[in-house]
Amino acid sequence: MMNNNRLLLIEDDHDVAEMLIMYFTSHKYEVLHADTGLAGIEMARAKFPNLILLDVMLPYMDGYDVCLRLRQTSMTKYIPILFLTQRDERASKVRGLELGADDYITKPFDIDELRLRVQGSIRRATRENLHETRTGLPTGPLVEEEIARRQNQQVLAFNIDNFSAYNDVYGFVNSNQVMSHAARVIQQVVSEKGTPHDFVGVLNDEFVLLTHSPDLDGIAKSICDKFNTESPAFYNFMDVERGGVILQAGTPDERVVPLMNFRYNKRSSLVSQP
Repeated sequence: MMNNNRLLLIEDDHDVAEMLIMYFTSHKYEVLHADTGLAGIEMARAKFPNLILLDVMLPYMDGYDVCLRLRQTSMTKYIPILFLTQRDERASKVRGLELGADDYITKPFDIDELRLRVQGSIRRATRENLHETRTGLPTGPLVEEEIARRQNQQVLAFNIDNFSAYNDVYGFVNSNQVMSHAARVIQQVVSEKGTPHDFVGVLNDEFVLLTHSPDLDGIAKSICDKFNTESPAFYNFMDVERGGVILQAGTPDERVVPLMNFRYNKRSSLVSQP
């Protein structure tokens, strides 16, 4: 299973939560848990899960209001949401779907059916070219939609220098982990230093950040510094000591390509990638 299967469970019934955490963890999911709507909203923005399991009957703020808040925030508006509820009335289901939920399952539910629905929602988002498979970030038409909405907003574009050389030496599985980690780095920094209306996406191997932060260079430098500090962990000891990977070893063209690092540039707009 891809390493981007991160679930956020917003559920105040601790018995149900414990059961779901144990079950999905045993199926190689990373499961985050919040027991109130506000905590769930904050966690969704900070951790950017690939799917949210959302209980309707929550204290202080019900699941419908949580869904509405998530759909109104750029960082979370594209995350698939699956409602969990004891309500079986048609009107309740329609309301949830109208607010932007992707699916709806009624308690008591068959847990294997729930897992299949979770898998289906994540795969559907990926298959429809909405979420990039390695990172879980919005891609394709979702990024284009945000760009069109923010035509005059400045964009930060991030690239991983020497990523191709890393892929040649370490293979696509490790490269996918690097992309996933890079996405998390950007999301973590944006959640700490950005605004609720910021947006992170990916086109091809380029990460794009549309931010309302007045300190563009500051937030970009924090992202690059964090990634560059942590990137050596993806190499073996010899490559770290050498400062890079050897390409075309034993030939006249042998060379050392430095370790990966993040590079960014500011743009007044962003056009579609080819």
